[in-house]
Parts: sequence; C-alpha cells; structure tokens
Amino acid sequence: MDARAHRRRIVSLAHPVYLSLLASVVTGIVNTVWVSRLGGAAVAAVAVATNTENVLLGVALVFASGTTVLVAHARGARDPAAVRAAVRGGVALWALVTPPVAVGGYLLREPLARLVLGDGGAAPRLATAYFALSLPGMAVFFAQQLVDGILKGTGDTRTPMRLALLAGGLILVCDPFLVHLYGVRGAAASTVLCRSVALAFGLAALRRGAPLRAAARERPAEPLAAALRRTLTTGLPMSADFTVRQGGALLLVAIVARLGVTAVAAYAIAYKVMYVATMAFYAVRQAASIHTAHTRGAGDRDARRDIGRQAVLVSGTLGLTAALLLAVTAPWIMAAFGAGPGVAHQGVLFLRCVGPYLLLMAGFIALGGVFEGSGGAPALLRVTLLGTAVQLPLAYALSGLGLPGVCLALALAMAVQCAAVAVPAARAGVRRTPGSGTKGCSGSAARAGGPG
Repeated sequence: MDARAHRRRIVSLAHPVYLSLLASVVTGIVNTVWVSRLGGAAVAAVAVATNTENVLLGVALVFASGTTVLVAHARGARDPAAVRAAVRGGVALWALVTPPVAVGGYLLREPLARLVLGDGGAAPRLATAYFALSLPGMAVFFAQQLVDGILKGTGDTRTPMRLALLAGGLILVCDPFLVHLYGVRGAAASTVLCRSVALAFGLAALRRGAPLRAAARERPAEPLAAALRRTLTTGLPMSADFTVRQGGALLLVAIVARLGVTAVAAYAIAYKVMYVATMAFYAVRQAASIHTAHTRGAGDRDARRDIGRQAVLVSGTLGLTAALLLAVTAPWIMAAFGAGPGVAHQGVLFLRCVGPYLLLMAGFIALGGVFEGSGGAPALLRVTLLGTAVQLPLAYALSGLGLPGVCLALALAMAVQCAAVAVPAARAGVRRTPGSGTKGCSGSAARAGGPG
C-alpha cells in the first residue's frame, strides 16, 4: 500500500469518528440548554454528573479500546478464531467491570453528590436524583462503548457514527418533554433511554456484520480467561493514559484559577472551542490505531512508518488550519459566547497564543494511534506521565505571565513529549512486536506517538 492509499484509509476511518465525537458534544450542550431552564442548581447538578461520566469513560476504554486493537489485529490477519476470542475477551471484561460501577454508583449516589457539591442547597439533592438514573445507566453507556469498539476493530467507523447521531437526534426530541415533565430526572432518563435505543441498533449491526458472523462459526483461538487478560493488558494503558490526561487538565484549571475569575472564564470558553479541533486529532488517532493494527495483523510490520507520516500530515494540516482560524476569528468567537470585555480580551489572547501547542499536539496525538495499534500503549503512557509532570510545574511557574504563559507551558511540555519519543526512536534499531516491551525504529516520525 503506497502513501496515498494509507492517507485515504486514515481519512476514511477518521471522519466518521470525528462526527461521532461532535455528536456527543452537541448532546451535552442540548442537555445543558434544557436543564438551564430549571435554574443554576440544576445546571450544577448535571455538570457534576457529566464530569463523572467523563471520568468513567476512562474505565470503559479498558475494554472498548483494548477490544478495538485486538479485533483489528485479528481482522488484519484474517483469523476469525482470533476475532471471536477478542470479542469474547471484551464482553467478559465489560461484564466484570460494569456491575461494580453501576450498582456501586447507585448505592453511593448521595455521598458522591455531597462530596462534589457540599451539603447545602438544592444542587446535591438534584445531583443525587440525576445519579439515581445515570449511574445505573452506565451499563448501557459501557455496552455502547464496547459495541463501538468491536465495530471499529472490523474497520467500520461509519456505523458507530450513525449510532451516535441516532442517540443525539433522539435526545434532541426527548429532552424538551422529559425535562419539562420530570426535571433533572427527565434529563437523565432521556439520555439513558436514547442510548438504549442506539445500543439496540448497534447490537443488530453486530449480528449483521460479515466478519463477526464468520467469527461466530469458529472455535475461539484462546480460552476465555486468557482472552480477558489480553484485553485488559491491551486496554489498561490506554485507559490510564486518558485518565492521566483528564487529571492533568483538571489540575491545570486550578493553576489558571490563580489568575482570577476572568482568566478562568476566558480559559473555559477557549478550551471548549478548541475541542472542535482537538477532537479531529483524536479521530485521526483512532484511525491510525485501527489501520496500524490491520496492517500489522496482515504481516506488514513496516507500514507503520508510512502510516505515521500520513497521520502526521493529515492531523498536522488540521492543526495548522485550526491555529490560523482561531487566531483570526478569536474576537468573533468570544463575542458569540457573550463574553464581557475582560473575559473577551483574555480569551482572544489565549486563542492567538495557543497555535504552537495545537500544531505540536496534532502530530503527537495522531502518532499515538500508531503506538496503540502496534502494541506500544505502555510506552505512550510513560510519555503521558512525563508530559503531565513537566506541564503542571511549568504552567505554575509561567502563570505569572498570564494566559500566554500557560500557552507557553503547554507548548513546551508537548515539545518535551515529542522529544522524549522521537530522539530515542531515531537512535534505536529494534523493532516492536505487538504486546512486547521493545522499541522499533522504522523511522522517528512513525515512532513519535503521544498524548494530548
């Protein structure tokens, strides 16, 4: 497969993933819009619930991302027995993880709400009411993530996109009625109900899929316990990578808070806008991971160099475009959010200074997919830990320069992560095999994967 073919494959896999991610963001916005009619306490309750779900997504990645990579590798090897084993491992891990989260979350819903929102006011009570439905509903959310992971592993990213759009469309219809009738509980019920409908269609799509029908007729390539362990060891570094990045982002907000409420408001708006760009980078990352696993499963262990280059080209182009657009349109963006003069000034400054970070981030995140697809997720996690350890002290030290200082810290930390992978990769001469702990070097560009 030549470079153009790799690029076309990455783009074809990535754009449905991007639309799926956008649909999820829009769904969250719709929920907030309708709940905001119930007052500030209701908005706070739903915000806490949404952040909790983001944390639990890291748990779901253990079986969802692990299954994606293993199914993609088996699919590339044209091994239906290995595909069945990978699916069984993912389902078993989902069945092991889900009950403690769903049942434990329900039982601890009130302490959790009070832990975040305190004991006073209506917000903890409303958050408890929301959690009463949303935390048991994690069983549906987790199952949906697993179904998406299996489908993506077979190379089908369009069906997960359609399922995300279906769930989002149903929420658009159901939210006004259920929120009006049942308040905050209605918002939770709408989300769980609409996801359940999308899950039913997803399960039907799995049964219709030719690769999975063929796999169902085969004897699994390994016992269930071994398949579960393989899924866990493959997905756990990806889950930990996500969790570390989420934690680092939360601590970064605390550092920005030292600059005052105006800076925090500007930073929050700017970061929401940046999601439109960064989600594109993560879509390329997923595409690169799937494509790398397919090619390695087919025995083409040298393709990752070309895949890495094309992933950087695609994501880097997106990053450069985003940086330029944000710099030019920053005043209009802040005005669209209704920001006051002080917040608008700080937000424009941030969006015009964040370009170098976005450009570095674009290539680094995309190449992280090559790591994940070739069994290098543990190395990727180590780089994430390094980047977070560098980023937070730098941001604290440079925050005296205001938001431009924070941007500089982000860019410098991302540059350190790039160097941490690219320099050793340029010197090394050892190839990596899936699941091994050694580094390969089919080119430094193909090796430099990393987190956001």
